Amino acid sequence: VAVVLKSSQEIEKMRRAGRVVREVLELVRARVRPGATTYDLEKAAEARLNELGVKAAFKGYHGFPCVLCTSVNSEVVHGIPSPKRVLKEGDIVSVDCGVVMDGYYGDAAITVPVGAIDSKAEKLLKITEESLKAGIAAVRPGATLGDVGAAVQGVVEGGGFSVVRDFVGHGIGAAMHEDPQVPNFGEAGRGMKLRAGMVIAIEPMVNAGKPDVRVLKDGWTAVTDDGSMSAHFEQTVAVTDTGARILTE
Repeated sequence: VAVVLKSSQEIEKMRRAGRVVREVLELVRARVRPGATTYDLEKAAEARLNELGVKAAFKGYHGFPCVLCTSVNSEVVHGIPSPKRVLKEGDIVSVDCGVVMDGYYGDAAITVPVGAIDSKAEKLLKITEESLKAGIAAVRPGATLGDVGAAVQGVVEGGGFSVVRDFVGHGIGAAMHEDPQVPNFGEAGRGMKLRAGMVIAIEPMVNAGKPDVRVLKDGWTAVTDDGSMSAHFEQTVAVTDTGARILTE
């Protein structure tokens, strides 16, 4: 596994990319409401990236058609925005966005309630976001990828939910997906040791039911096998001498 350590200048570039990702996600969050389509969210994001003169990371990546991934309810990740997909009260929508600036990538995701959601969906969002924070809190030089995965898994399973195993986080830098893979499950103390200069995208994907997923005929959209709801939160995180630095806040 070839892990590329980043200089402080490279991390600064990724921080700038990360700020744009966050700005786009917050702009999209403000537009999530019953009656909006996932394509409305896509258009708003694309317009903002064009205004800023920033290149979307996902559009054209292995042929993906859009700047956002929008995954509704039982869709786990990689949902394709569509004018036919109308958001309804009680839905949840995961929005994943990546950009490349100055040759470096930023990548983050949020899951947003559509209007009022039921208590189970609310708990799913809360636990998924808490699991991401726990994973980030485990990041420091000398800690292992297993420490990060175990921290995420502990919060998720402690909340009565399950961690998706078919998709994982990843290293990120001058490419969107670099080594190492960053699973959201694992054993503390196991796996690669983290070193200052590593940058990873930590992204718990959490199902209300069982962890199994399958990919739809479009070749992209991953859904829960049992039809249960799924949530997804992601941050790009640099390993520094003092611990984690979140680049997508």
